[in-house]
Amino acid sequence: MNNNQNIIGRIEECSRLDRCMRSNTAQLVVVYGRRRVGKTFLINEYFNNRFAFKLTGVYGQKRKEQLQNFTAELNRKSKKKYSVPVDWTEAFNCLRDYMDGLSEDDKQIVFLDELPWLDTKKSGFLPAFEYFWNDYASTKHNFIFVLCGSATSWMDEKITKNKGGLFNRQTCRLYLEPFSLHEVEEFLTSKEIYWSKYEIAECYMIMGGIPYYLNLLDSEESLHQNIDRLFFKKKGELWDEFEHLYNTLFTNSEYYVAVVEALSEKKGGLTRGEICDRVGISKGGDISKILKNLSLSGFVVVCDFYGRKKKESLYQLSDYFTLFYFKYIRGHYGKDEHFWSNSVDNASRKAWEGLTFERICKDHIKQIKSKLGISGVLSEEASWFVKSDDEKGITGAQIDLLIDRRDHVVSLCEMKYSLSEYDIDKVYDANLRNKISTFSKVTNCKKTIQLVMVTTFGVKRNKYSGLVGTQVLLDDLFRE
Repeated sequence: MNNNQNIIGRIEECSRLDRCMRSNTAQLVVVYGRRRVGKTFLINEYFNNRFAFKLTGVYGQKRKEQLQNFTAELNRKSKKKYSVPVDWTEAFNCLRDYMDGLSEDDKQIVFLDELPWLDTKKSGFLPAFEYFWNDYASTKHNFIFVLCGSATSWMDEKITKNKGGLFNRQTCRLYLEPFSLHEVEEFLTSKEIYWSKYEIAECYMIMGGIPYYLNLLDSEESLHQNIDRLFFKKKGELWDEFEHLYNTLFTNSEYYVAVVEALSEKKGGLTRGEICDRVGISKGGDISKILKNLSLSGFVVVCDFYGRKKKESLYQLSDYFTLFYFKYIRGHYGKDEHFWSNSVDNASRKAWEGLTFERICKDHIKQIKSKLGISGVLSEEASWFVKSDDEKGITGAQIDLLIDRRDHVVSLCEMKYSLSEYDIDKVYDANLRNKISTFSKVTNCKKTIQLVMVTTFGVKRNKYSGLVGTQVLLDDLFRE
C-alpha cells in the first residue's frame, strides 16, 4: 500500500500499517521506542502527512496550554471556531463533533504524538481518551488512531499494559528498533554519503542506528569532521543532547543517569545488587522500576550468564550515544574542537573501538547466525566468565558472547576490530585454547564447542589460525 521512497527500512512496520489500512474495523495503533528513533517520521511519511487530525504534546506544558494547542489544530482542520475546552473530556467531545462531519467512505487518520506529554499530572487526559475511544471512535469502521510516544515506560504502563478502559484495545503495536548496519548504510546512501563499511561501523559505535543523529551528518565532511562538529565544537548540534535526552524521558532523571554512569564503567555489566551498591539505591522497587524503564527505552539490555539462574543476569549499557558520552564527551567537550580527528591513533581510542565492536556484534546476532547457517535454529545468547582458582586448577577465562544452540553446538564468539586481517600470535592462541578448555571443564558442557572469530577483515592465515572454526566478517554484519 505504501510506496514512500523516503522510508528507510521499517519493512515489517509498514506491512503492519498496510493491514490496518485494509481492515474494515476501527484501528488503535500504538507506536513506541527510544527517543530519536524515527517514530514520528515513519507515521508522517507512511500517511503522507494526510491526517484528519494531528496533535503533538509539548514537553513541560500544563493542561491549559496543551488544550490551547488542541483547539488551534482542531480549528485549523475543521475551519470552525471551537472555544478552548475546560478539560480533556470537553476536548474529545469537540473532536467527536468534528469527525462526525467527515466522510465515512475514506479512512480517517488521527495522530496523537508525544502522548505522555499530554497526560500531565491531574490532567485527566487518559480517562477522557479511554471514554472517547470506547464509546465512539472504536465503533467507526474507517477510523485509525495512532498513539505515539518516546517515554517508552509510560507507553508500556499506560497504553500497552493498560488495565482500564484501553485493556486489550490495541489492534497494532509497533516498537521501533534502531537501524541495523545495513539500514544505516542505506540511510547514508540516500544522503549521498558514501563511506566504507569500516567507517560506517565507526559511525555506528558513536550514534548507533538512531536516524535523528545520522541525519545531522554532512556529506561534504569526512566522518571525523562530522563527529568534531556535532559533539566537540562549542554549541554543536549534539553538545547538550545527553541532558535533554534523559530529562525529557524520565522523571527524577538523576537516578537514571547515576545507573547508566555506573554501567558505563563496567563493560561486562553489573548485577542488580552491584548497581544498587554502586549508586546507593535501595534494592526495593525503585531500582526495579529504573532498570525496567531503561530496558524498555533501549538504553540497557539484560545479558544472561551461561549456566546461572535468570536472577543472576547482568545489566549492560547498550546505548551507543550514552556510552560515547561517558567515554569522551563529558570529559573533553569544549577543550579541543578537533578532538576526534586528533585522537585517531590514540591507544585508548583503539581499545574503545574494540570494546564497542563487541556491542555491535551483540546487536547483530541475526546476521551472525545467518553467516553460520543457523538462522532457523533456536538459540540463546549469553556471556560467561570464571575467576582463577589455583586449588581447583582453573585459569581465569572470559567469553563475552556465546550462542547456545538447539542443534547441540555452543558457538564461542571472539570479536576483534582491526584495520586489517587479524593476526593471531602465540600468546593469543594460548588464550583461546585456555578459554575453550576452561569453559568445557567448568561448565561440564556436553555440546560441540565451536570457535567463531568475528573480525573486520578476517583472520590472517598463519601457524596459529588453525584453531578458528568459522569466521564472520564485518561485511557479514551488513546483511539484511
